[in-house]
Amino acid sequence: MAKEKVVLAYSGGLDTSIIIPWLKENYDYDVIAVCGDVGQGKETDGLEERAKKAGASKLYIEDLRDDYVKDYIFPTLKAGAVYEGKYLLGTSHARPIIAKRLVEIAHKEGAVAICHGATGKGNDQVRFELGIKALDPSLKIIAPWRIWDIKSREDAVDYAEAHNIEIPVTKKDLYSRDRNIWHISHEGMDLEDPANEPQLDSLLKLGVSPEKAPNEPKYITIGFEKGEPVSLDGKKLDPRPLVEELNKLGGAYGVGIADIVEDRLVGMKSRGVYETPGGTILYTAIQELEYLCLDRDTQAFKRQSAIKFAELVYDGKWFTPLRESMSAMFDVMDETVTGEVRLKLYKGSVTPAGAKSPYSLYNEDIASFGDSHELYSHKDSEGFINLFGLPLKVRAMMKKKNGLDK
Repeated sequence: MAKEKVVLAYSGGLDTSIIIPWLKENYDYDVIAVCGDVGQGKETDGLEERAKKAGASKLYIEDLRDDYVKDYIFPTLKAGAVYEGKYLLGTSHARPIIAKRLVEIAHKEGAVAICHGATGKGNDQVRFELGIKALDPSLKIIAPWRIWDIKSREDAVDYAEAHNIEIPVTKKDLYSRDRNIWHISHEGMDLEDPANEPQLDSLLKLGVSPEKAPNEPKYITIGFEKGEPVSLDGKKLDPRPLVEELNKLGGAYGVGIADIVEDRLVGMKSRGVYETPGGTILYTAIQELEYLCLDRDTQAFKRQSAIKFAELVYDGKWFTPLRESMSAMFDVMDETVTGEVRLKLYKGSVTPAGAKSPYSLYNEDIASFGDSHELYSHKDSEGFINLFGLPLKVRAMMKKKNGLDK
């Protein structure tokens, strides 16, 4: 009789490497490993050999990069979503697309369960499991970190050594890292103490520290169509190559390094260092273009909505009616966000250096200090101020009448 199958979200890292033999020991499942390639780069090299050596019967390496950028990163960028003012959601919006593919392969393989290596203290357990439940609630979910006897990454290394499992870390380098086409995060070890300054020169993977960036600035121009970036320095680029090129440029100039203490969904604070060079450039660029193209009320409402959208993405609620509805709203809001933004990259900073759009709401004739435009007269201001200030005037009169103005 054939064994039941479990689909494992497999990265080849420490946790998922030891989960394969653990699943076979504790469930006697046929383990189907699935690596969702969202831009890990060389981390996918040699995965098939390592997965099968650890005991998996099969490995899928699914190239999700193009869909990830177009259908997950860009909608979040268009929303202007930033979690707690600093985090550009690099890990958060990678999880739903991986969860979606895990469910699809579980259906293809006839698997009864999906397993992930997220810890019981982290956000990813929520993101993976909400995605799975939204797409197929009949699938069983296994989360080893919530039930096994392994208590630390050091214990996990010991388990790997005892089972002769090849792993990409040692006890001297146990940073927990997550890398994709948008960013790389670093957590653990000395970063667990917020009083410690990150040792950027030994920590960074996507670029250099601002101190080691070139002494001369770099100017670039990014083109947008309906809120989505489409070109760099006049050259049309598809979404994925555009992000990849901006990561190189931003990394070389020390852009996009964020030291963050964030509030995890599970209730605790955590500290990490995030590298998001291309993303930092794009967020700066689209905001500058929106200043030019969106009216005051739309901008204000969008800023408020962006906070909620960021929370939805961070909390793993991608496959929800609210997230989908908000994305549709942002699509409408950004229909006129088309044009070009010039930026200066210098020593870790991204500074706007001009923007233009055929849909610009800036009118130089009206904005100038002169009184030559038929749509605006200085004389009109008096009546406007009188009406705008009427509530203040009435309140002041009331206070004076009742002796409250002293």
